[in-house]
Parts: sequence; structure tokens; C-alpha cells
Amino acid sequence: MSNLFTDALRQILTDHCTPAVVRQLEAQPDTHALWDHLEESGFANVLLAESKGGAGLSLRELFPLLELCGQYALPLPFGETIMGRALLSAANITCPKGLISLSQARLLNGLVQCNAVRGGSVSSHALVSFDGEIRLLSTLKAQRTPDILLMDSTLMWSHEQWQQAPIISSAGSLLEIQAAVCSAYISGALTHVLDTTLQYAGGRRQFGQPIAKFQAIQHQLSVMAEHCFAARMAAQMCFQAKQLPLEPLRVAVAKARTSEAALEVASLSHSVHGAIGFTAEYDLQIYTRRLHVWRQTAGSESYWHDMAGAYVTNSKDASLDILRSATDFITT
Repeated sequence: MSNLFTDALRQILTDHCTPAVVRQLEAQPDTHALWDHLEESGFANVLLAESKGGAGLSLRELFPLLELCGQYALPLPFGETIMGRALLSAANITCPKGLISLSQARLLNGLVQCNAVRGGSVSSHALVSFDGEIRLLSTLKAQRTPDILLMDSTLMWSHEQWQQAPIISSAGSLLEIQAAVCSAYISGALTHVLDTTLQYAGGRRQFGQPIAKFQAIQHQLSVMAEHCFAARMAAQMCFQAKQLPLEPLRVAVAKARTSEAALEVASLSHSVHGAIGFTAEYDLQIYTRRLHVWRQTAGSESYWHDMAGAYVTNSKDASLDILRSATDFITT
């Protein structure tokens, strides 16, 4: 079943999420055409039960779909929308139309403020974690300020708007959910960057032979491959649960490992490509920019290393049991 879903989403993204479309959305965030195709396909509801109009997929079956979003540099908070609708459905709250962002808030000058909301410039709603609660707020009613990164925004609501918003009784942490989604995105983008770099190194000739024949380039490619496959395995292990909530230690390991790989692979890919990789006309920078963004979203590797360390330190289980629990794949 999951292969059918993956093939269908891949076809949609191949047709409607080309690098040209990504550039167009970055220049003018009008999501209607791309989002309409995704919405009409029903993929935003794949985690919902069939009785609620969804497909009843497990988190393990969701992973390859999120990974595809990374492989195509999907510039919309699509995985966040999928998770958000699952949380709303579990709380028996009608899922709103449009994209949903996920964010953490703080109180500043009497306003509930979310900085650097990923996809905040194109989403219609946001699930916001603040003061121990998760609530659903309309981004269309927020004070919205463009952020440094493309398609991100700083969103602010009055405390009264926050109090009037519905509470989402969800299991697990919103930060952990966002971190897991980004780990899957990063895994997909890493695969694309590695494939692109291998193809470039095999075709780019210097001194009468492909640069892939040079030992220094081979070393860089092998290090990239090591990071890519280790990161993908960590991200997959994060999505072994059937449904929410996610396991905190698995999330910590996944986000820490994928964020670490994002930094290394982005650097090495540009090293192999040279100056051409940084040009606006070349597609590589579309992916490496997102690797850096997703690395920082919901905490970078240093934050999640601390979380993993705290989990292990506070646990009463033996170290080997903790390791098995965090790394075993579910086969049933």
C-alpha cells in the first residue's frame, strides 16, 4: 500500500514541484497551484482514519512520503500540515482548509509571538505551543512580519486571541513532531544532493578524466554517502511507531544525526561542485539552503544531543537496553 502512495506523490511532485516552481514560489509565495494539487490528492489527510476521510497510514508508512518532500525541495509546510491534521482529528476538531505551520511561542510585550515560523507566509493556520498548551490559531488574523528566510514569518497574536483559540489535547511534544518531520525532509534532501554530486563528479572532466577519478574527490563522496545513509537510518527509526506520540529518544537521535549530516553534506557537495554550485541558475543551492534551514528548525544537533544525553542520564534502564530501544526497527 505504501508503495502506491509513494508512487502517486512522486508523480505529483515530479509534475508540479519542479525547481522552476520552487524558484517561482520563493519569488512570489502564491501557493494555490501546487497546494491545490496536493490538497485534491488527499495526501494531507493520510494519517486520518478512513472513517474520517483519511487513509489510516501509520507513521512508518508516512516516512517515505515526507522523505519525498525533501527530495523535491517542497517549499510548503506539507508534512507539518499532515501532522497537524492528525492532531486536530485526535482532538475531534474539524481540520481547517489550507496549510498548517507548527511553532513554539513566547510572551513578548503582551503578545504571543512565534519567531521564524517555517512556511508562516503561506500557511492559513498554525498549531502553537505556549505555556504548556497547544492551540490552533489563524495566521490570517496574526500580525505577520516577513522573516530572514524565504517563506518564513514572525507571527504575533494578542493574549485574548490566544485564550479564545481551541486547545488541542495532543499526546507528545509539538517540538518533537516538528523535529521528526524535518529529519525526514533532511533525509530526502540529502539523497538528492548526494545523487546530484555523484552525477556531477562523473561528468565533470579535468586533466582528461572525470573528477570522480581523483582520490580527493572520492574521499569527499564517500564521506557524503556515509552521512546520508546514517542519517536516513536514524530518521527511519524515528518513524517506527504506528501513530502519535513519537518516542522522545528516537526523535532526539534522528534530529541530531540528520542535522549533523545536513551541515557536512551541504559543505562537501559545494566543495565538489566548486563555484557553479552557488549560482542562482544551478539547482544545488535550492537543496543546500533547505538543508541549513531544516537543520536549524526545531533545534539543531547540539540541542538534540543535549536532549538525548539528558534522557540517558535520567533513565533507570541499562545503557544497552536504552540503545536497543532507540535503534531497533519494528518488523511486525
